Amino acid sequence: MNKQQILGFFKTLRAANPSPQTELEYASVFELLAAVLLSAQATDVSVNKATRRLFLLAATPQQMLALGEEGLSEQIRTIGLFRSKARHLIATCGLLIERHGGQVPRSREALEALPGVGRKTANVVLNCAFGEPTMAVDTHLFRVGNRTGLASGKTPLAVEMALLKRIPAEFLVDAHHWLILHGRYVCKARQPLCAQCKVAEFCDHGRRLQSKIA
Repeated sequence: MNKQQILGFFKTLRAANPSPQTELEYASVFELLAAVLLSAQATDVSVNKATRRLFLLAATPQQMLALGEEGLSEQIRTIGLFRSKARHLIATCGLLIERHGGQVPRSREALEALPGVGRKTANVVLNCAFGEPTMAVDTHLFRVGNRTGLASGKTPLAVEMALLKRIPAEFLVDAHHWLILHGRYVCKARQPLCAQCKVAEFCDHGRRLQSKIA
């Protein structure tokens, strides 16, 4: 994709969804951090089902810590890898209280120092909670970046760096949401819905398909 195609790509996505949001449900920065931590290798739908109950019981690090690892495990047992996630989240709550006064830190370094919080999770929190222009490269963003020609790379970090370099500044804050939603519902892994895709004319893969048909 060249610069004009990238511009058209994001203008089209913005016109279709001017204010994109994460599909994870949360009411505070801490709830967002907890939900993202729990979402690793799990769907947002499954996480939301569990956290609707969990956040009624524990909506702060202090309340979560009071649940304990076993109590938390019981609340999130429908989510994959729930035992290790419970262990990480309880440890994270302890550090939030000990080091940050019970508040979620705004720096990448401090976020990534929390148990179970890697670069992708930190990027989601920085973007969704603090409005930072970050790219949380999951399987959807990795696929969309490479398939469309928007940002090619062999690793998530390479795709992240390419996205930050190639996406115009006016789209950067919302780009993560547009791309993940596009990958989740249109540019699917096995059967991308190219015939229904509003940005196919800008996409390398879509243009190749059109040339074959022509």
